[in-house]
Amino acid sequence: MDLELLRTFLELNRTRHFGRAAEALFVTQAAVSSRLKSLEAQLGVTLFDRSTREMRLTPEGGRLIRHSEKLIAAWRAARQDVSLAEASQQLVIGGSLRLWDVLLQRWLHDLRRNYPDLAIIAEAQTPDFLTRKLIDGTLDVAILLEPAQLDIMQIREIATVEFILVSSDSGLSVEKALEDNYVFVDWGLSFGLDHRRTFPDASEAITRVSHAKMALEYISLIGGSAYLPRRMVDKDVEMGLLHEVVDAPTFTRQAYATFPVRSARLDLIEKSLELVRSD
Repeated sequence: MDLELLRTFLELNRTRHFGRAAEALFVTQAAVSSRLKSLEAQLGVTLFDRSTREMRLTPEGGRLIRHSEKLIAAWRAARQDVSLAEASQQLVIGGSLRLWDVLLQRWLHDLRRNYPDLAIIAEAQTPDFLTRKLIDGTLDVAILLEPAQLDIMQIREIATVEFILVSSDSGLSVEKALEDNYVFVDWGLSFGLDHRRTFPDASEAITRVSHAKMALEYISLIGGSAYLPRRMVDKDVEMGLLHEVVDAPTFTRQAYATFPVRSARLDLIEKSLELVRSD
């Protein structure tokens, strides 16, 4: 099986467009089409329904996604393990997209500083995707806000993230900050419930984003307010670029490490988690 066929299949599933998939893979559109036909011929099934303008994954295509991801991840890990002769150990880490810029980018840097010879594979993905990779054995440890409760996984609280209400304007009341161009950042189900309980009379935000970095850039350029991690905005507040809203309640959330109960890399996982810092 040519892994490039699987990579092309996954990119087509992500973009649902031959042209955009070709751009992402740095090949021609004809090459993408040829690869898909070759993969379908090898499997003897149709992977996408192309009878309408919108590409739709067939049931057979849906079943192939997980196998494709697992095969590519396994090959990547094997190639790194074999090719990096000086690297005595390898660690595959993952983190929630919500947490990567807030907490985990520095973890990656600290891992490299403390373990210069360690082979590291790192990725930011959705919690469901990371959980599936943990179960498949292609991920050693994941950092999440709301980890799935599974008997085969250890879950450990490793950091506390504090969220504060900041605004591009100074002197705003809490009520005003929540009304004028408030950007709601999706920090997960628990945060959303606490937010609604704390501000039961607040109007629904007309701007909602999934990541802190999106909200930070938005309010910095367009203006507005948002709940963002304190450690992410401290410098901007100190420089007067953003302003903490006085008397606004703060929210805290715990970040959890999830990793298999049984793992050949358990000692390395434990040591790596000592480097996660929320300050």
